[in-house]
Amino acid sequence: MSFARVTLPLAALNFLNQASRALLAVIGPALALEFSLSAGDLGLLAAVLFAAYAATQLPAGLALDLWGARRVQAVLALVAACGFALSALAPSWGWLMLGRVMTGIGVAAGLTAMLQANARWFPRERVAAMTGSGLLVGALGGMMATLPLSLLLPAIGWRGGFGLLAGLAVLVSAWIALAVPEAPRPATRKPLWTEVRAFGPIFRHPAFRGFVPAICVLSGLSFTWQGLWAGPWLRDVAGLEAEAARATVLLAYAAGMAGGSFAMGHVASAVQGRGWPPLAVGFAAMGVQLALQLVFALAPPSGLAGLALAWGMFALAASAGPISYAAIGQRFPTELAGRVATAINASMLVLAFALQAGIGRVLDLWPRLPGGGWDPAGYRAALLGTAALQAAALIWAWRASRQVRISAP
Repeated sequence: MSFARVTLPLAALNFLNQASRALLAVIGPALALEFSLSAGDLGLLAAVLFAAYAATQLPAGLALDLWGARRVQAVLALVAACGFALSALAPSWGWLMLGRVMTGIGVAAGLTAMLQANARWFPRERVAAMTGSGLLVGALGGMMATLPLSLLLPAIGWRGGFGLLAGLAVLVSAWIALAVPEAPRPATRKPLWTEVRAFGPIFRHPAFRGFVPAICVLSGLSFTWQGLWAGPWLRDVAGLEAEAARATVLLAYAAGMAGGSFAMGHVASAVQGRGWPPLAVGFAAMGVQLALQLVFALAPPSGLAGLALAWGMFALAASAGPISYAAIGQRFPTELAGRVATAINASMLVLAFALQAGIGRVLDLWPRLPGGGWDPAGYRAALLGTAALQAAALIWAWRASRQVRISAP
């Protein structure tokens, strides 16, 4: 099997997944003005996508293991198309929320389907590299939704941005249906309840309980900032009033995610091949991300280049999250690959929902600025809180590493 036939079509849906998340950071200020949204309202609008995304994870993981990535993703891509279309036509905040829920369901297995298909069709030593290459394609969606889309917005508006994604989702559905190989069916089918019960041992596994919290914080913080709060932070703390300037930094963020996704996968494969633990790269990235949060809170960089570099490094570190999913997955049989990946992703998305909504509530503790933004003190408090959360998760993982050998059995 080849990358072009297995990974690339599935990565295209992850492209739309990344674009749908990054889009709100660009159009969020416009939505806040058009629908008169508070920070909490805007945070909820972003978080509801993750809530739907998270609620779909476990059913999607079971469906992937039972029916394969081709069938599941071809259908879910059409659900995403409906969500994008409803968002484009939304007459009110409530309808926009419903569109985001549908989108969250449709893109829910964008990452995990690719992980499951890679585990099924490629040798173990190639999985991280194939995953990294696929994540590069997905991260390009985050790049498209920053500066390129901001240049189109004067012509098509935020509604046109959603409409463009709806059309792309329909094309991706057809591509997956025509290109991705059909998963082999097991000779005997277990009862559905038996398949569902397999989630229990996954969540109870020592490696899952020990390392997944830190992995969830690593990826969840990226979802939180790229998906919404980086754009307002750049306006309110860094002083970038021009939308094009903010979009340029967000483009650097997406580029860091794209380049890191490709590089981290190949580095992780090389490191594991030399006998290092599969999570070595992930733990190094967590340390970098923790340090950058303290920088953003206590000594924010200035200037377009400095901001682009700092946020690009933050994204580069966060890109190690999905590679760490694959490292945990090596502890389980291949037939559980979909459920393992979605169990991790569901846990991470619950955290992302809480972080996005929680940061909005923290910002609302301070009075709004005259221009409609939020007080820099609120961002500082939020960043220090998330840094403390990541430090606690790292300590928990370090304690677990003394008891669990995180490598393939």
